[in-house]
Amino acid sequence: GERRAELHKMAAAGAEAAAEEEKRLPERDPESSGDSDDEGDSDSSGDGEDEEKENEAEIQRLEEQLSINAFDYNCHLDLIKLLHQEGELVKLRRARQKMSELFPLTEEIWLDWLKDEIKMASENSEREKVYELFERAVKDYICPEIWLEYAQYSIGGIGQEGGIEKVRSIFERALTAVGLHVTRGTALWEAYRELENAILETAQPAPGSVPSPEQQQMLCSQLERIHTLFRRQLGIPLLDMEASYAEYEEWSEEPIPETTIKNYKKALQQLEKCKPYEEALLCAETPKLAEYQAYIDFEMKAGDPARIQLIYERALAENCLVPDLWARYNQYLDRQLKVKELVLSAHDRAVRNCPWTVGLWIRYLLAMERHRVDHSSISEMFEKALNAGFIQATDYVEIWQAYLDYLRRRVDFTQDSSKELEELRSAFARAVEYLKQEVEERFSESGDPSCTIMQNWARVEARLCNNMQKARELWDNIMTKGNAKYANMWLEYYNLERAHGDTQHCRKALHRAVQCTSDYPEHVCEVLLTLERIEGTLEDWDAAVQKTENRLARVNEQRAKAAEKEAALAKQEEEKAEQRKQARAEKKASKKAKKPRIGDKRKVDDDDEGEWGQEEEQPSKRHRGEGDGLLPEEDMEVETGLFGRSAPANPDGPAHPREKASTSRKDIPKVLHDSSKDKVTVFVSNLSYSMAEPEVKLRELFGSCGEVAEVRPVFSNRGTFRGYCYVQFQEEGSALQALRLDRTAVEGRPMFVSPCVDKNKNPDFKVFRYSTTLEKHKLFISGLPFSCTKEELEDVCKAHGNVKDIRLVTNRAGKPKGLAYVEYENEAQASQAVLKMDGLTVKDHVIKVMISNPPLRRLPEAGKASPFPAPRQVYGARGKGRTQLSMMPRALQRQSNPVAKAENGMVQSSPATSSEPPEEPKKMSNADFAKMLLKK
Repeated sequence: GERRAELHKMAAAGAEAAAEEEKRLPERDPESSGDSDDEGDSDSSGDGEDEEKENEAEIQRLEEQLSINAFDYNCHLDLIKLLHQEGELVKLRRARQKMSELFPLTEEIWLDWLKDEIKMASENSEREKVYELFERAVKDYICPEIWLEYAQYSIGGIGQEGGIEKVRSIFERALTAVGLHVTRGTALWEAYRELENAILETAQPAPGSVPSPEQQQMLCSQLERIHTLFRRQLGIPLLDMEASYAEYEEWSEEPIPETTIKNYKKALQQLEKCKPYEEALLCAETPKLAEYQAYIDFEMKAGDPARIQLIYERALAENCLVPDLWARYNQYLDRQLKVKELVLSAHDRAVRNCPWTVGLWIRYLLAMERHRVDHSSISEMFEKALNAGFIQATDYVEIWQAYLDYLRRRVDFTQDSSKELEELRSAFARAVEYLKQEVEERFSESGDPSCTIMQNWARVEARLCNNMQKARELWDNIMTKGNAKYANMWLEYYNLERAHGDTQHCRKALHRAVQCTSDYPEHVCEVLLTLERIEGTLEDWDAAVQKTENRLARVNEQRAKAAEKEAALAKQEEEKAEQRKQARAEKKASKKAKKPRIGDKRKVDDDDEGEWGQEEEQPSKRHRGEGDGLLPEEDMEVETGLFGRSAPANPDGPAHPREKASTSRKDIPKVLHDSSKDKVTVFVSNLSYSMAEPEVKLRELFGSCGEVAEVRPVFSNRGTFRGYCYVQFQEEGSALQALRLDRTAVEGRPMFVSPCVDKNKNPDFKVFRYSTTLEKHKLFISGLPFSCTKEELEDVCKAHGNVKDIRLVTNRAGKPKGLAYVEYENEAQASQAVLKMDGLTVKDHVIKVMISNPPLRRLPEAGKASPFPAPRQVYGARGKGRTQLSMMPRALQRQSNPVAKAENGMVQSSPATSSEPPEEPKKMSNADFAKMLLKK
């Protein structure tokens, strides 16, 4: 109410001034405003000269930092804040100007700047500068507060010539921009009506006088303006529409037209549909991206372009650093509205907000070309893109390719030479040099290993310019960059030569390809033979056959050597495995020889202890198909006391204290694991072997997740804790809750908590819970000192954005590895952090910072891989398989797998159930075969 009264008062004063044809409003006394500023300065400097000197030093430091990195957003904010505090108005204006040239400013920054400028503006020329500043402000974002401030400020100049028309024009633009804003649009409509009501009051004749025809016409015209404003507002879904309708009923001396009532009811229905989305935005936390996306989808279905544009603008005002949102908005404008000024403005704001996103720059260049912007402007925008600071080498390849495509479309290839063609060729050359120098120096790679830009250049020269000689030179350069070993590169060149060259060069290229290709030489050989079969002479055919046979013979020889080396390594591994197996068998046989018979009494003394421990020891590997806690039949009998282990053989005799400690866990019978309870069970590992009372410790630790039914620690046969256990809950939800305790530090080690899954049934099951793909909002930091804590790293990282999570990488013992992952709210903050933190020194350690993109994990190999992949027609699509048929007689195969000896009535580990891999038959010569057959 106070704001409306103030606005009404301003409008009335301005309208009265216009009616009296005053050329300008009364000027404010600049000296008085200066005095007030001086008083404020004196108050702020009352803390002493020391604070003032510190502020000056800080201002100087910030200015120097910005001279090094002008794109430091936070540094700009700190400098502006400090200059505003010190009252340095000239420097403050300059700092704001520099920031606005680099970044779109937020609503708060613009309002502070505008209010400061309004205070200093007294002359007409200064008012014009404020108008220009308002025009810049409304272009950055669509903000109702800025438009309202702009309209109110324009009322102050209503007494000037053409002032009323200018004010009305600003109000109309404001309504077009934000008049549809459901929650904040009403304020603008009311301000506009208050202005027209104030003008109406000044146009009223004096009491008792009769208005002239001109005055009567002016009154009718003004009344119609106000009626029109009411009707327009009531046709738009806005909050508090009912109050506006009641105000119209009270104000109007005539009944409201049926058309207005109908539009009002329709708007009310539309408002009811919008309310859930507005309420969701009101309740959601920043940045409200999901809520805005739902609102956008709703408006897209309705199909009103003005409302779609507004909701996109509202979303971008709060999510200005989300490249995908800008991309969707620009795509909508490009395909639907197609208004040049609107489209180019949105693209410009997108690249200023997210300059690190190459896709936005490419869309901008395409939009400029689509709307026929002059060539110099497009070239200038491309140069800005090159200086935007992309975060990947491939981004520079993409932006160069987009610009080269644009230059190619400008060329008229019907002419032998032109200025545009020469510009295209020079741009190709510059692109190749730029990737080689600038990009490779920064990223240690050019981003274009396959030389796609040079390939496209060669295609342009061959197909469009008929310059095959230049294309051959380019391909020769491509092959010298490490691409000559790839068959697909040679075939790409061959296809180009085949289409635009001659047979002689095709033959020469394929002969070189046969000699150089190392990945799939069979393919190149086949293409060469096909060429000679169709076009070659007998001499050409003979030469091709000889060359391909020689080459494939060398390749097969190299593959055979590699296979032999691999087989030798595999044989060594098998021999070692056999030795280990024999050692275990001998050890087991010696233990069985030392086992007492049933009924024999054992003496408990020091000498007996080591023998007892040996007797209890088990092989570390379990039989295939057995889970934790499942034992062979023999061991199960032992655990239940067949050999007196569940009760001492001599209860009256004294027990050795060390024996008590070792047998305290052995007395507990082992419980078979019930796989039907896997869903309510978690597997806990990487615990300390020295943990005392693990069952009590873990029951207490997991008690916060839900009711624990059972904790089953796993102990060795000596009675020592093996560092892992099973925790079974009453409910499945408790088990899911327990998974959140994964990597919790327990006695100095990270505790691993994973679902209880039988990997024999689910061999592809993976427990690793972190992403192994590119995450642009997450950083990978290496080179950290081992003493760096999570809190210290957070202090370093939070200066560049909001840190959501930090994970220090440790080994299984919980010791740091000097690596960390830092997750930011969005990729904008992450990219800024890379630019500022890479190469930073932390505790005398220089750290490396990059976007998180873990390399693909290679599968383990038994030996060194062959330098040549095996031909598919020989080994199949997956290489040589284990199930290929053997040419050895089955009788001989059975001799290579002797039947295992039976112990205690059980056959030990048959090939189908043994955890050891089956032994392959030894290679035998013809003489060996003959001897074996003669023995039979």
